[in-house]
Amino acid sequence: MKLRVCSFLFLCLGLSSLAQENLNYQKPSKSILDLADYQRAPSVSMDTKKEYMLLMYRATYKTLDDLNQEEMRLGGLRINPITNISSTVTYINNIKLRKVADKNEIQITGFPANPRISNIVWSPNDKKILFSNTISTGVEMWVLDVASAKATKLTDASLNANLGTPFSWFNDNETILVKMLPKNRAALLDPKKDLPTGPIISNSEGSKSQNRTYPDMLKNKNDEINFENIITSELYKVTLDGKTTLFKPAAMYAGERISPDGNYLMLTTIQKPFSYIVPINRFPAKSVVYDKNGAEIKTVNEVPLNEIMPKGFMAVRKGKREMSWRNDKPATLAYAVALDEGDPSNKVEFRDEIFLWEAPFTANPTSMVKTPQRISNIIWGNETVAIVSDEWYDTRNTKTYLINPSDPNQKPKIITDRNSQDIYADPGVFETKENQYNRNVLAIENNNAYRIGDGYTKDGQFPFIDEFNLKTLQSKRLYTSPYKDKKEDLLEIEDFKTGKVLVQIQSKNEYPNYYFRNIKQKNNLTPITTFANPFESIKNVSKEVIKYKRKDGVELSGTLYLPEGYDKVKKEKLPLLIWAYPAEYKDKNSAGQSNQNPNEFTFPYYGSFVYWVTKGYVVLDDASFPIIGEGTTEPNDNFITQLVDDAEAAINAVDALGYINTKKVAIGGHSYGAFMTANLLTHSNLFACGIARSGAYNRTLTPFGFQSEQRNYWEVPQVYNTMSPFMNAEKMKTPLLLVHGEADNNPGTFTLQTERYFQALKGLGAPVRMVILPKESHGYVAKENILHLLWEQEQFLDKYLKN
Repeated sequence: MKLRVCSFLFLCLGLSSLAQENLNYQKPSKSILDLADYQRAPSVSMDTKKEYMLLMYRATYKTLDDLNQEEMRLGGLRINPITNISSTVTYINNIKLRKVADKNEIQITGFPANPRISNIVWSPNDKKILFSNTISTGVEMWVLDVASAKATKLTDASLNANLGTPFSWFNDNETILVKMLPKNRAALLDPKKDLPTGPIISNSEGSKSQNRTYPDMLKNKNDEINFENIITSELYKVTLDGKTTLFKPAAMYAGERISPDGNYLMLTTIQKPFSYIVPINRFPAKSVVYDKNGAEIKTVNEVPLNEIMPKGFMAVRKGKREMSWRNDKPATLAYAVALDEGDPSNKVEFRDEIFLWEAPFTANPTSMVKTPQRISNIIWGNETVAIVSDEWYDTRNTKTYLINPSDPNQKPKIITDRNSQDIYADPGVFETKENQYNRNVLAIENNNAYRIGDGYTKDGQFPFIDEFNLKTLQSKRLYTSPYKDKKEDLLEIEDFKTGKVLVQIQSKNEYPNYYFRNIKQKNNLTPITTFANPFESIKNVSKEVIKYKRKDGVELSGTLYLPEGYDKVKKEKLPLLIWAYPAEYKDKNSAGQSNQNPNEFTFPYYGSFVYWVTKGYVVLDDASFPIIGEGTTEPNDNFITQLVDDAEAAINAVDALGYINTKKVAIGGHSYGAFMTANLLTHSNLFACGIARSGAYNRTLTPFGFQSEQRNYWEVPQVYNTMSPFMNAEKMKTPLLLVHGEADNNPGTFTLQTERYFQALKGLGAPVRMVILPKESHGYVAKENILHLLWEQEQFLDKYLKN
């Protein structure tokens, strides 16, 4: 009997050892590692006159040590309480200057040792550049003189960057408004040592509110104390010679906006009470305008705690919102007020009204315009010209109007009225330029404005520039990119008279580089940068955008990669990897449009399967997975059926080309793509295996909406249950690799989602492997984790697909 017990115990221990692997970090095979372990090209920032460019260098990846820092998660923030800056910042480790017209890069002198740079801000006159440098004890402010390429430290490590960029230029180009830690700042409470003095109690007064599942909320009184501590700052004026003067005493400053003329400053402070269910942007707030010397002028807005919100993506809070300075006036505030009380279910003629309020605010605000839908954007022009846009999610409609901001009695003129998802009909974005206040306003030349468009068409992508007449409301095409073997992005019009335009050009194997193009002179192209292709090993792989149809006639597309040297005549049957992300639409026409360009530079990264083209796989990247709900039908009413139809169409399309073995197909996705993957393995037999990263699998844990679903669980429980892979776990028999970041910060995709789904699948006998990446959030950044992830995927695909 004892022998039998011992044998049983040994068997149990053996099974237990198989369930958990103690594995050190691994690296993928050489062909994948060579692509993953590359040197990142610098990012570029140019001054407004395009005389100088700033080249910003950073490491390709962070390290585990970067992630293994002190961190507090409070009110939706993740901050390092030692350095007082967001713990998610990606630092620049070197910056260089270059004259745009010159090829020589200038290394900055006076630099701090081993810099960790962020918060780069050009001065209004483009002669100086502010940046922060984070050291072990805090955040310093530095200034770079562009002409001399010399950096100088302006403050010690006393900045408070917990709420973002901690400094702003005044208009004189000499004075800076800086948020600093209070001199008498109290020590933070240690949640392990400072015990609470009572229980945690929350109340509901019976009002309905559909709040999504936010991460990193306050949880107790100690969190409240620490939260107040970390966001409280003193405001100082600091001059370029290092003189520091207290401007405003300690408060929870959350926004500092200087008026265009520089004579006023609107300060927004967070108020109490705090919330345990919504993040900081819905906490009470108070906005006060001061003159440039600090004298209080007017309290212009007071916002209460916003825990109670109506249902729907178009729901907004009551009262003044989106308050900001009007860019084309010296000191005029503009703000919106919801005429439907912020509730989309209320039937009204106009949803929003825009008001103007001129400093020093002795007169009442005046109405500028009412919009039938929710206001989405304003581009200020001049005294008589502004462009206003509104939108309504449920219908996917957006309208753009030309208005006279000085005459509210003039009826707005509709410029466009279109489906926001109809990319083939997108007229482009109005171009802006800097005015006398160094603010961006509508670029107007001889009563003409200008629009730059992406240029998506059924035949491919051809970006364009249109001249738009403000009197006739008619457009004239000035330029259309002619490339069929390259991709051209039109970034900015530099000179409206001569036709000088800043562009970026790339191809599938040419890294994106900057150029000046003269659209009035054929083939007039001047290169600015010459960044090299860091992925030479895949420059000769076959890449094309294929188009195909779902069985209900909806047009689909995807970018297809074939291994280098693949013989399209012999057509060896290779395994296929599909990477996708579902998207919701209200009409079939929009769903069938493609924004994929085969000439886009092939940039392999951990968020796709492109690496595997070097391992003998066929890859269909960014495959179309539209979910359509026309009329009163919502997309998710038929989610599973459409998802399977999308997958079947993709496999059939590649199979029709003769390239694949249909019994060796894998599906993968991240976030909502992981949710898609789990559902496809559950409800179809199309795939040999799948990879799901950082997904949500139980929709009852996101009961007040998810992704583009506005209805709550209690309205449509069958939709939530049917769409939840967790609820259908007993049907899942296909091998699945589940991956999740240990510290996911995305609403709804808590790490718990993967852990519970894995437990369900394991308990039901499904072949599943779970990998939790230490310290990672929703997107992965540490080199050790990313390389190990690629190894895990390689081993998994080779086991269940290739072999």
